[in-house]
Amino acid sequence: YIRGAGPLHELHCIAHKSSASEQEGAEQCLVRMSSSVCSLSLLGLAAALLLCCSRPATAKEQRHEFVIQEAAVTRLCNSRSIVTANGQFPGPAVELNEGDSLVVSVVNNATYNVTIHWHGVRQMRTGWSDGPEFVTQCPIRPGGSYTYRFTVAGQEGTLWWHAHSSWLRATVYGALIIRPRDPVPYPFDFHGELAPIMLGEWWDMNPIDVIRTATRTGAAPNVSDAITVNGQPGDLYSCSSQDTTVFPVKSGETNLLRFINAALNTELFVSLAGHTMTVVGADASYLKPYNTTVIVLGPGQTTDVLVTFDQPPGRYYLAARAYASAQGVPFDNTTTTAIFDYGAGGTASPAMPTLPAYNDTATVTTFTTSLRNLHSVGLPSAVDEDLFFTVGVGLFNCSSGQNCGGPNNTRFAASINNASFVLPSTVSILQAHYQGDAAATGVFTTDFPANPPVQFDYTAQNVSRALWQPVPGTKVYKLKYGSVVQIVLQGTNIFAGENHPIHTHGYDFFILAEGFGNFDAATDTAKFNLDDPPMRNTVGVPLNGWAVIRFVADNPGVWLMHCHLDVHITWGLAMAFLVEDGVGELQSLGAPPPDLPIC
Repeated sequence: YIRGAGPLHELHCIAHKSSASEQEGAEQCLVRMSSSVCSLSLLGLAAALLLCCSRPATAKEQRHEFVIQEAAVTRLCNSRSIVTANGQFPGPAVELNEGDSLVVSVVNNATYNVTIHWHGVRQMRTGWSDGPEFVTQCPIRPGGSYTYRFTVAGQEGTLWWHAHSSWLRATVYGALIIRPRDPVPYPFDFHGELAPIMLGEWWDMNPIDVIRTATRTGAAPNVSDAITVNGQPGDLYSCSSQDTTVFPVKSGETNLLRFINAALNTELFVSLAGHTMTVVGADASYLKPYNTTVIVLGPGQTTDVLVTFDQPPGRYYLAARAYASAQGVPFDNTTTTAIFDYGAGGTASPAMPTLPAYNDTATVTTFTTSLRNLHSVGLPSAVDEDLFFTVGVGLFNCSSGQNCGGPNNTRFAASINNASFVLPSTVSILQAHYQGDAAATGVFTTDFPANPPVQFDYTAQNVSRALWQPVPGTKVYKLKYGSVVQIVLQGTNIFAGENHPIHTHGYDFFILAEGFGNFDAATDTAKFNLDDPPMRNTVGVPLNGWAVIRFVADNPGVWLMHCHLDVHITWGLAMAFLVEDGVGELQSLGAPPPDLPIC
């Protein structure tokens, strides 16, 4: 039940003790309410009700098993074996209602180490189930297994899951669909929903070999050979037309479409010929309806749209191709297609949409700056941690006598605040943190800089070569429980300016503003949207520009922040937040599960 208490609301959550999952959900509710609503009034009273304080009997525990195994597939005229979950590519969709708990047993029958990340799930007090290799767990070795256990509370919409070990997520990924719990309605009307639309990348060679070769030489990895829709390249590629993904639709109906960009290294423009898309959600957060003919998806991002199929009966292409923001950098310039079929039959070619040019940053900006939260969010004005992070690509000098594949005999590197992230190899960061200071010694340090060590003209055309080489290390930044964190994410033009999709684990954040050039607090703070900023888990930092995000550190544990272009995280464009425990059990990280893999 809820009692009003002046301008802030005193919130009380009562656990239905009929099941462990419901008790866990109520505990998570207490944690989130005490930090995010009661003390900071981040959400309105109605939103708090939706979040999780009521635990009706409809909340349930779902159990799944993912067997990581090889399967034979044929793409682009070639047959080969790929790593899959349950022999499926893409992997199985997980569907649940808000408030449900998931228990997913992962059995590794492949020849590579693997972990599974539940992209965008808050993982309140369940950081052991977050999944990034050597950050929250050691990998599941071949022949091993691990069970992920967590509750999905306060989130509705589309998320996804994927491998978080090397480049296995090229083929090991699937949708995570979170519907409102009964009888809570959607905040929009529609007739029905189609299968999730998962956009990915395909390599003719083993993706693990692609990144291993690049890592050995320091060169950029080969770009993909195709973009895919639900694992299929589509009509514009060789040997692919017969397997093009087809979505049957009915004239006059309005359907919910869930888009997921599972590509490793490609940001995408997506358009459906002849139809307007109404954006209603992104990253499992509702948005004010926004009409557009093109959506923009960075790797890791999801977008929910409504489409009314009101065109003459026929067939219409959905098409997607790259947004390639980095000048002079190779990219996959192919176009994938799927077909939306009204059931008209015939052999006429489907209508093709007009996609933006590969470098159309203006269209990206129009899309991202048009998104608004469905509700006013009541952000706190006081910021406890005011951070400034530069993000970008640089170069490491080649070791003496070594022949390296980067520009002028160098190795590609990437960094945040000139710190290039290095994963540990003998224990995960979360394990070392949980075991105490002695165990953490030599695994990580807590001196990640709050600001770049050197201030310079970040987006200049000719950045000094003295600034090109970052410093490798495993550094985390400590946050006190409940602190309000604001981060200016500033892109750099050290090697090549680029749009960077930055993803945080364990947290959603509000995107307050974005812009081009160097962030100037004196003038750019006035541009902040403090009323209805969109809430996301992955933000595109504009080409040679900046974005500002804000969140409350209400989830104890170790949480990775990284660029979701996998080539960039491989090069070190990552860091981790270590969020300290608060007061009492409900504000503290739980104990590791007994089956947590060992290194």
